[in-house]
Amino acid sequence: MIAGEASGDQLAAELVNVLREKLACKQANCTSESQPLQASLEPEIFGAGGPAMKAAGVKLEFDMTSHSVVGLVEVLKDYGNFRRIFTELRQMAIEREPHAIICVDFSGFNRRFGHAVRSYVRAHQGPFLNWKPKLIQYVSPQVWASRESRAYKMAEDFDLLLTIFPFEKDWYANRLPDFPVKFVGHPLVDRYRDFRPGSGVQRERESLSSSSLVLLPGSRAGELARHLPVMREALLGLQSQADLRWKMIVPNEALAEQARGQFTGVSGGEIRSGGLAEALSHADLAIAWTGTVTLGCVWVGGPTIAIYKTSWSTYEIGQRIIKVPFLAMPNILAGEALFPELIQNEATGEKIAEATLNLLRNPTQRQVVRGKLKKLVAWLGEPGATERAADAIIELLSV
Repeated sequence: MIAGEASGDQLAAELVNVLREKLACKQANCTSESQPLQASLEPEIFGAGGPAMKAAGVKLEFDMTSHSVVGLVEVLKDYGNFRRIFTELRQMAIEREPHAIICVDFSGFNRRFGHAVRSYVRAHQGPFLNWKPKLIQYVSPQVWASRESRAYKMAEDFDLLLTIFPFEKDWYANRLPDFPVKFVGHPLVDRYRDFRPGSGVQRERESLSSSSLVLLPGSRAGELARHLPVMREALLGLQSQADLRWKMIVPNEALAEQARGQFTGVSGGEIRSGGLAEALSHADLAIAWTGTVTLGCVWVGGPTIAIYKTSWSTYEIGQRIIKVPFLAMPNILAGEALFPELIQNEATGEKIAEATLNLLRNPTQRQVVRGKLKKLVAWLGEPGATERAADAIIELLSV
């Protein structure tokens, strides 16, 4: 199993826990012989990921979350490490011959890894060469947004694609009808089961006084390095006008320490790891990077300002290959800018503060946004996404 960033690490850990439970309950396939053809043995899972996978019992050969980057230029800077990990993981797979290779998100690395394994298997077939692992990709790369050719390459190498958004299954069916694609739903629905959809605050006031903000700068050190300065500037500008409470949420304590180092001298709030859903449910508004975290804002019905900054070269390349008009998934799903997006040069402290003030002082607009967010919740699917993903993998292995 291979996952690359904090969100994928969590997704993979949840899948591991369910797979263990389901495989332990699976009935042995008995024959007339003294030994069963298939026993109910706990699976051995090894690979690369992060602390959540390790806590779930995965034998972690590499901590990929420590190398988590986004953007072409950023990947190239760490190319040597990625190449070393890639080569060693490939060799481990060849030596240990696992029944399945489960690639969780992290599409650039995982798509190439799947191709490398499949190429090796195709080149090593014969009477005593019978390793034919099942290759599964859990979470589709955003091929519908850019570089559609990746979908066709995946179809050549992977046995199953598990998607978390319903429109993706239809997208693949229209182009690759023979490629096994299954929509399982979004695991966020189960993670936030204690918070009903639209459970966020519903205060309708026009004053900024005593407003509560949640700051969500990212899940990687590089994202925090770019987003924290403009968030700090925006927050100081807002605090100069009225009383304001804030809370910053990051995925782990290492990122929390990074944030505390850059937010010295900013009063009226706290920085912590974890507790995202609870923080969002008590906030008037969120300022968030455009990643997966914005779907949490959808669930609690929280108006959000979406921001994103990256390197100049990555941004220029992205402008040329991305075909969708938005970066934040809620906006892509809705087909409109429910969350105002401030991207690259537009993501300044002054403009973030201005957009925040506009929403905080416009209760009617916040209500409109909340109403539309409730409709988007249906796009996340029903509870039980991880169970459905595990069932699909077990079914594939039983063939």
